[in-house]
Amino acid sequence: MMKPFELGDRDRRYSQPIASYWSLLTVLVLLLTLHCSVLTASAAWTRQQSGTMAWLHSVYFLNQKTGWVAGSNGTLLFTNDSGQTWHKMRRPTEDSLQDVYFSDEQNGWLVCDRAVFKLKTENEPQAYLLRTSDGGATWSRIDLSDSSARVTRAVFRADGRGWTFGEAGALYATNDGGSSWVRQVVPTKHLLLGGVFLDNGQGWLVGAGATILQTSDGGETWRSSLVRGERDLRFTAASFVERRLGWAVGAAGHVFATTDGGRLWFPQASGVSTDLLDVKFLSAAEGWAAGSEGTLLHTNDGGGHWISEGSRTPHLLERLFFTDRAHGWAVGFGGTILSYSANPDRPVLRD
Repeated sequence: MMKPFELGDRDRRYSQPIASYWSLLTVLVLLLTLHCSVLTASAAWTRQQSGTMAWLHSVYFLNQKTGWVAGSNGTLLFTNDSGQTWHKMRRPTEDSLQDVYFSDEQNGWLVCDRAVFKLKTENEPQAYLLRTSDGGATWSRIDLSDSSARVTRAVFRADGRGWTFGEAGALYATNDGGSSWVRQVVPTKHLLLGGVFLDNGQGWLVGAGATILQTSDGGETWRSSLVRGERDLRFTAASFVERRLGWAVGAAGHVFATTDGGRLWFPQASGVSTDLLDVKFLSAAEGWAAGSEGTLLHTNDGGGHWISEGSRTPHLLERLFFTDRAHGWAVGFGGTILSYSANPDRPVLRD
């Protein structure tokens, strides 16, 4: 008669470490799952009530509480409570507001674009800037020297020097806080769509035709960068965290990175094919990208891996802004304003 199966001493000796191993593995899996759940719960994008259906083109925050959003048909919104409530400001114009920037709570600028059907004469300016010194209560108009120039973006430095740029390689610079603008010479005739300045000297501009321009003398001279394997790519935005590390995003989910200050750019795999319209890096490791169809991408390893985040909106997201690692906003089509909040002490996960 066959005896019931029993473990011998040797079997028991080997089964104990195996059981311990699986118990430990189970605990680690549970801890990792809990850890990821906590991160997910403490880091999320939520929709804020904008009170408008306008196409929102730009967002700028002075600090965690004070910010502005600008969009189509002169739409200008203001918040002083981190976007919990957005106040509609008096429209400074009926034209489209393409960009907004404030140096403090009183002094700000808007980049305005006129629809072609609104132009009454050939010599009428297609684009202009508005400036306020009373927090947006009143605005004064500033025209560029060339009435045919169409600019859509502006970047400013802390010392008041700034640039506005747009179609056909148009680039204008100011040394007096935006009161007057002088056209600069750049080595491209392509549309310029994005720009960033790190300090008084180092800056970059990106645009159509795989255009990436770099200056190291505060914009006095510009030179073209090399983008390997791309000639027709449309870059829309760039972000740098230090002089050597930068990223540029564009059409069809393209992401390119540089580790030598922008002289040479190489592709990264974003995992999406939708157009990417903005990118912001908060450190050498952590960055965000946004684009059409509500696309939001996040990386914790410098773009080595990009993860799709849930935006809960099908609308195009045109611009990102972060005041710090734990607070950000995204704006776009259909009056969309998304707010990001996270635990600022959360660890940055790496492979």
